[in-house]
Amino acid sequence: MMNCRKNKRLFSQGDPADAIFYIQSGKVKLTVISKQGKEAVVGILGANDFFGEGCLAGQSVRMSSASAMSACEVMRLEKEHTIRVLHDEPAFSELFLTHLLCRNIRLEEDLVDQLFNSSEKRLARVLLLLANYGKEAKQEPVIPNISQGTLAEIIGTTRSRVNHFMNKFRKLGLIDYNGGLHVHSSLLNIILHD
Repeated sequence: MMNCRKNKRLFSQGDPADAIFYIQSGKVKLTVISKQGKEAVVGILGANDFFGEGCLAGQSVRMSSASAMSACEVMRLEKEHTIRVLHDEPAFSELFLTHLLCRNIRLEEDLVDQLFNSSEKRLARVLLLLANYGKEAKQEPVIPNISQGTLAEIIGTTRSRVNHFMNKFRKLGLIDYNGGLHVHSSLLNIILHD
């Protein structure tokens, strides 16, 4: 078990891919950097999520970087040990397969969102996802500190556009900034409105 402080780098793009990770508590951000030096956030993960599983599919190096967004408890599972457990423990195999299928569905949803929705709707969706709305997990209406720059990287727009929409959402009573970012379920109306 690793206790990680906020901003601790768990691995970097290009590092050897020799283990997967399981988040017991906290949030982890996955980022990629292009050859031109542009960074993009490709995922924000929380408790009960796996990451780094590409090593099980033959990736020899990390395709992204992972860093703690908050204090975290993360378990590192060596590749060989994980493969053995996947073969020997049906309950773990089912948990891991469920994770992979959910991650695949989320990636498809993200792609459709990027292709067809405005940046305003993409931001509303990301805020609701970060607050766990629509998940069986406990809803977290207060999102830990996340910068507008990070939100812009996630949805593929500029920080100034995120700022504009955040102010609009606040004025409409869809979010609050009291002691953190509080997301109201009424933010769903932004996504549902055409």
